[in-house]
Amino acid sequence: MTPSSPPPPPSPGPHTRPTPLPGGGPLRKLVSRGRGEEHRVASPLELFFDLCFVVAVAQAGVQLVHSVAEAHAAEGILNYAMVFFAIWWAWMNFTWFASAYDNDDVLYRIVTLVQIAGVLVLAAGVSRAFEEHDFLLVWLGYVIMRLAMVSQWLRAARSARGGERVMALRYAVGVLLCQIGWVGLLVLPETGRPWLFLVMAIVELCVPVYAEKDHTTSWHPHHIAERYGLFTIIVLGETILAATVAVKSAVAENDALGELLPIAVGGLLIVFSAWWIYFVVPIHGHLRSSKESFLWGYGHYLIFASAAAIGAGLEVSVEQAVHKAHISTLAASAAVTLPTALYLLSVWVLHARHYKVGTLQQAVLPTSALVVIACTFLGHWAVLAAGLALTATVATGTTLTARMVQREEGAEKEATAAD
Repeated sequence: MTPSSPPPPPSPGPHTRPTPLPGGGPLRKLVSRGRGEEHRVASPLELFFDLCFVVAVAQAGVQLVHSVAEAHAAEGILNYAMVFFAIWWAWMNFTWFASAYDNDDVLYRIVTLVQIAGVLVLAAGVSRAFEEHDFLLVWLGYVIMRLAMVSQWLRAARSARGGERVMALRYAVGVLLCQIGWVGLLVLPETGRPWLFLVMAIVELCVPVYAEKDHTTSWHPHHIAERYGLFTIIVLGETILAATVAVKSAVAENDALGELLPIAVGGLLIVFSAWWIYFVVPIHGHLRSSKESFLWGYGHYLIFASAAAIGAGLEVSVEQAVHKAHISTLAASAAVTLPTALYLLSVWVLHARHYKVGTLQQAVLPTSALVVIACTFLGHWAVLAAGLALTATVATGTTLTARMVQREEGAEKEATAAD
């Protein structure tokens, strides 16, 4: 339906979204939406959902900073990976479900707000998970989010028939059974928790694959690409905020502008370039099959986690520059350069390589990742050097693309003249 077309009749079909009503509107059947919907964009509720989830991401980043600054990097990274998985997985499951089933009625909004409450409970428990190895609040928040998701799937199953109903029930049962497995975080000794996390993460990842093996949800490619892009922007924004606060505090307390300016400039260049590199090509055209979408969606764990970790690394570098962190300059530099390199490689694997033409274009991001890693050994100039390397990466990629477009336009003109 286009903006100028007349309103639809009052009885919408199973793949037509009813006209939104104030306050979410009365209860409606939770039926699947069509992939061919025009003008499908993120809703205000989805944007609010993202902002609340970033609160938990910020808490995980703060605790990662403390762990790395106190020379407990290995333990901090492990806890960060576990907590970030819980945040990302709940966010991702809602995002794909909403793309297929969002009817924006009262009950749908209420259940979504319950999921938001769950992530805020999780966020409140992040510091205890890092500092005291107490995962009770993290587990409780995750369970709240996932049980709310189960209720959504059961509601969808109630309105569905045939293969779609089976799929929805598989999701509900699979998610519910996974919550039993996560109880191990509360009862197992600390040495057993990483292994439980590894097993349960794999099981969680398998639930959508199993649930959709016979029938797939009707997610909207453009909507999904937009949702992932918006969350990437919010995470990068949180990275800038974290770095800005760190620099402001350090300058106010230590008057160390000379040591902090290279970190601030380099960090800004890194974040600007990270945004540019992610959004240089529209990715929704690549999301054509369930296999491609699963790999793309799952791979964003690395993109989101590394983007947030860049901000944590910048904070660590600031603390080390003003002698608050008990680590070497090399370790502080690595806290920025390693997640930056991981971000570049992840974006290349999931995005760029599908649109790059020729060996030279394909080599830009992997080469840049290696250069950024090499910047680790440049001492206090490491962050600035990494920022300049990413700026050069953007300039190189833009130049190569422009030349390719010129060649194609020239070839088209020659072909037209020949005809």
